Amino acid sequence: MKRAFAQINIAVLLWGFTGILGKAISLSAPALVWYRMSLAAIIMFVVITFRKEWIPIAKKDIFKLMGIGTLFAVHWVAFYASVKLANASIAMVCLATASVFTAVLDPLLNGRKFNKIELFLSLIAVLGVVFIYVLQPANTEPEHQMVNFELGLALGIAASIISAIFTVFNKPLADKYPARPLVFCEMTSGLVFLSILAPFYIAKFPAEQLMPVGWDFLWIFLLAYCCTVWAQSLAMAALKNLSPFTVTLSVNLEPVYGIILAFLIFKENAQLGYGFYLGMSLIFISLMLQVAVTINRSRKNKKNLEMLRISNEPQ
Repeated sequence: MKRAFAQINIAVLLWGFTGILGKAISLSAPALVWYRMSLAAIIMFVVITFRKEWIPIAKKDIFKLMGIGTLFAVHWVAFYASVKLANASIAMVCLATASVFTAVLDPLLNGRKFNKIELFLSLIAVLGVVFIYVLQPANTEPEHQMVNFELGLALGIAASIISAIFTVFNKPLADKYPARPLVFCEMTSGLVFLSILAPFYIAKFPAEQLMPVGWDFLWIFLLAYCCTVWAQSLAMAALKNLSPFTVTLSVNLEPVYGIILAFLIFKENAQLGYGFYLGMSLIFISLMLQVAVTINRSRKNKKNLEMLRISNEPQ
């Protein structure tokens, strides 16, 4: 159990580095994501081949994976654009609202009834984002200015919403197939999508830097291997021995790790006002309450199933 707990926390810490590495890499968001998906797909291909984990996937599910992979690519482009236009802290705290948006989008996409408690918690998180936007100070010091705070915040929220959408679509497939082949198909699909758009992007921005330089090579490798392949492998191993509550609570720490790292490495706290901390607090309160609601619902379902089992036993 201790090993599994360590594995999930190391995985979450590695995920927390995604925003930091994205800021350190000199490439634009689309180019950065193209390299990350390319390297992640190659590494995943080698791992699956070595472990002999290739399995047949139904044609209808392959098309679904292609769509999810495309959403994955758009999500990452929006997330890293948010990092570069605002900062890593803004992007990470926006990403923390993904599970809240999932609570809203899941009923819409799957035809379920809305849960009033989940809607209320979603409003708390949205209010947190509003505070971050409205109460952000207009800092005039050049070294503390963001490139475009408003657009960066908007793209961070867009990345969160897209993450919620592909999470809802991905769940039935994750229950049906092993994780690694799914991730390989999604990375490859996202890579093909970005490659198709690449000529149009290059034509639109002919002066854009397309090749990594200097330390970019190392940062991209760490992003693809440590933050994607290795982190996912650790999380998969931990899932076998941990409860859903422990996993959910640990994953919610990802933006916390990311923000702390951004403060320590890039001194981003100098760019943020009290509105950020107030908004971040509201978002995390909504996440913790959501976890509590999920646990309570799970306990009730377990109790009802136990009562049903007892009632069906021969007297």
